[in-house]
Amino acid sequence: MKKHKTFLYRFLRFLFAPLFRFLFRPEIVGKENIPVSGRAVIAGNHKHAFDPILVDICTKRIVHTLAKKELHDGAFGFIFRGVGTIPVDLHSKENKAALAAAVDVLRGGHVVNVSPEAKRNYTDELLLPFKYGTVSMAQKTNSPIVPYAISGDYKLFSNNLKIVFGEPFYTDDRELSDANSDLYHRVMKLLIENMSQSELKKKHITTFEEWSRKNEKAS
Repeated sequence: MKKHKTFLYRFLRFLFAPLFRFLFRPEIVGKENIPVSGRAVIAGNHKHAFDPILVDICTKRIVHTLAKKELHDGAFGFIFRGVGTIPVDLHSKENKAALAAAVDVLRGGHVVNVSPEAKRNYTDELLLPFKYGTVSMAQKTNSPIVPYAISGDYKLFSNNLKIVFGEPFYTDDRELSDANSDLYHRVMKLLIENMSQSELKKKHITTFEEWSRKNEKAS
C-alpha cells in the first residue's frame, strides 16, 4: 500500500475511532484472533453502512475492505480510493477484477475484509446466502479466514452493539462449496450465540443447535 494511502487511513482512524467508540460504545470480543502480521481474510455479516468502520477499529492493522464501486465514483470517492478499499461491481456475477485485486492485496501480506453476502442484508433473514469469492481468495493465497458476527444496532449510546471474532481457519484443498458452507455456519453460530434473547425470539430461534436442526430438515 502506498505511503500516502497508509497515512490517510491511519489519520482517519485516529480521528474517528474515538468518536465512533463514544457514540456507539461497541463491545469487541475476540480481536486477538486477527493475526498481528501476515495475510488474512476477515469475513462476516453486513447489516449497516458502519460495519466496515467497526471492523477497522478492532485492529491496528490496515484493513482493505471490499466496497461497491459506486462509492469510489461518488462525491467521497477520493476517500474510498485513498484508504485502499477494493471496488466491487454488485451487478456482476463473477467480479473477477475485485477478486484479482483482493488476491494481490493478500499476496502482499495484508488484511482483506469481505462480506460473503456480497451486499447489505435488508431482509429479516439472519444471513443471506454466501457467495464463493471469500473462500476462493483465501484458498488461492493460503490465507486464514477470521469469521466475525455483528449484532445489536448503531443507535446512539445504545450499549448493545457487539462484534465477535471467531478462531481463524483455513480452506485447505477442500471444495469451495464445503469451505463456503463451513464459513456460513461459523458466522451463523457467532451471530446466534451473541444476539439478545429478544432478537432471537423475533426470529423464532433460541440456540444455534436449534437453527442447525431446522436447517438440516429444510435442506
